[in-house]
Amino acid sequence: MTVEERISQAEARLAPMFARIDEIALFNQEKVLSAFRSERIALRHFAATTGYGYGDEGRDALGRVYARAFGAERAVVSPALLSGTHALTVALFGILRPGDRVLCVSGSPYDTLRGVVWGKGNGSLADFGISFETVLLDEHGKVDLPAVRAALKGGQYKMVYLQRSRGYELRDSFTVDEIGAVCSFVRECGFEGCIFVDNCYGEFVETREPTQVGADLIVGSLIKNPGGGLAPTGGYIAGGARYVEQCENRLTAPSVGGEVGSYAYGYQLYYQGFFLAPHVVAQALKGALLIGQCMAELGYENFPSLDRLPPDITRAVRFDTERQLTDFIQSVQDVSPVDSFVKLEAWDMPGYDCKVIMAAGTFNSGASIELSADAPIRRPYVAYFQGGLTYEHCKLAVREVLKKLAESGDETKNLPQV
Repeated sequence: MTVEERISQAEARLAPMFARIDEIALFNQEKVLSAFRSERIALRHFAATTGYGYGDEGRDALGRVYARAFGAERAVVSPALLSGTHALTVALFGILRPGDRVLCVSGSPYDTLRGVVWGKGNGSLADFGISFETVLLDEHGKVDLPAVRAALKGGQYKMVYLQRSRGYELRDSFTVDEIGAVCSFVRECGFEGCIFVDNCYGEFVETREPTQVGADLIVGSLIKNPGGGLAPTGGYIAGGARYVEQCENRLTAPSVGGEVGSYAYGYQLYYQGFFLAPHVVAQALKGALLIGQCMAELGYENFPSLDRLPPDITRAVRFDTERQLTDFIQSVQDVSPVDSFVKLEAWDMPGYDCKVIMAAGTFNSGASIELSADAPIRRPYVAYFQGGLTYEHCKLAVREVLKKLAESGDETKNLPQV
């Protein structure tokens, strides 16, 4: 079977899921459009501001649009939130105080957050006497509810923390329904504090966000899903008003909170990116499913399972050797619109405990809503494929990957013909 035949066969098998993704995108597009119309967004909201940013209409209205679309009381959306990890850090330090305890119910958090919570001498939560404790997932990769109940019974926690995406773990990400069930469970256990969800990679994948099923706070990056490929930087924090206000006080200063913050380049890309986000996320989801289906047919184990809609935009593919892993990442770089000629090398990226190789030939540096792939250089050898502004680009990337695999001549796999 040729590469083109392999892709056509995969598309035919995925047609029902592609149709469902289109339905979700339409629902979310209407939701976002309604938020824009309700907030009466106008050209003046795109204007640049300088200095303190008092009365910055664009900044304030952007937060209200996010809050409406995400079913939240309040949201702060800011280019001063430099990454997903930074947005999470601001939110954690905004809510927690020395002596507080956090219970993370989704296992160990993403690599870059570990230094934030457990680092020594770097200004981490641990340095401020804040305890961040974890409950391992059960054998099926789900929240271990009996263990969570026992932990909540035995300790006074200020926050329950849940990471929606898999990070660099081999498990399915959590669906909104699963997050809602966890929220209900911890409330039934008598927990009255903040339920905090790292929402990275999950926005607009489903018709609801965690704030609509019991989460008090969600946090994410604008160079992932909600930026729609246009936002050049930034992050958001959305949820209950009292929690968001505490986060604003940490982002700026306790005396001014969300009343300050200017942006000299204007907000058009932030608004336009958020408007496009439901469609862009749908494109990325289809691309992730296509490569998953093709790789599964060739004998490569990958996550999430292909019998249901993905809970986020990432796809994990397991390889047998480091060379297979790095060749896969390189093939994604080769078909990128930016820096396609670059030969990748693994390096010690800040916040990781091992070398990482990353394909990110993106218009916005490191934007993982654009087609990208990365992997830690450690066993098991797993590549994480995500993003794609257009399905057509994803399809071209899959074609390139399959051709490279065919050229490699791995006799253990059912490889296509070139």
